[in-house]
Amino acid sequence: MHADEVRISEDTVRRLVAEQFPQWRGSAVRTYTSEGTVHAIFRIGEDLAARFPLLGDDPVQVEVLLRAEADAARELASCSPFPTPTPVAIGAPGHGYPFPWAMQSWLPGQVASVQDPAGSVDLARDLGALIARLRSADTRGRRFSGGGRGGHLPDHDEWLEVCFTQSAGLLDVPRLRALWVELRRLPPAGPDVMSHGDLTPPNLLLAHGRLVGVLDGGGFAPADPALDLVCAWHLLDREPREELRIVLACGQVEWDRGRAWALQQAMGLVWYYVESNPVMSRWGRRTLERLLSET
Repeated sequence: MHADEVRISEDTVRRLVAEQFPQWRGSAVRTYTSEGTVHAIFRIGEDLAARFPLLGDDPVQVEVLLRAEADAARELASCSPFPTPTPVAIGAPGHGYPFPWAMQSWLPGQVASVQDPAGSVDLARDLGALIARLRSADTRGRRFSGGGRGGHLPDHDEWLEVCFTQSAGLLDVPRLRALWVELRRLPPAGPDVMSHGDLTPPNLLLAHGRLVGVLDGGGFAPADPALDLVCAWHLLDREPREELRIVLACGQVEWDRGRAWALQQAMGLVWYYVESNPVMSRWGRRTLERLLSET
């Protein structure tokens, strides 16, 4: 998916696990095909998963990031009303793989991009329960860190301009650009709250149309209270989307800022992954269609 990503094979994973974690030596190692863009994922036996970073420059910094993500994942698990993976161990580089890597528990379920939950009011209520519980968690005096989505909307102007340029011929760029011009001016919706940070289809596990698990909790941190509302446009059609808004009692500014963050995220998915990750590109396009339908 990336020109400079690191590749790793099942054989290398098998050797790293056997040498560094002998208690799991002999466990079956299987590649898990996912829509994730920053890790290669492997099943280790039936109960564990190993996540290998695809990108990085400095192994020391990669380890710092993995440990910070593990701390955030534990914090998320302590307050999430739905199961989340539990960090298990941090592995070391070896056998040609240059970075530290992480082991965590495996959760059953299908990611929401495999099922089509768009019309599910029950899922909207589940998402509302999740977001409300996360928002109620103590920020402990922390604020948005200043990196990525979740802070000042105009900070993303340069990236959106790249996306608009790259999306010519793929999307209705004039309408999307006009929507961003409108949304980027919104005032803050309130003080930072604890947020998952990436409530997208690949990070939500479903069974029988209901939410049964939340993945990728390494970004759990204070952010704009509207940030987790991206799930409304990534996952839901109009009626269940309105149900989510009612459950969370969202005001207009907060709701529109959720639209802005969904636009910022989806604009980067369609063109960047159009060949390397078509599933992700398609759900980004679907999100943009939902956003335009409300203009």
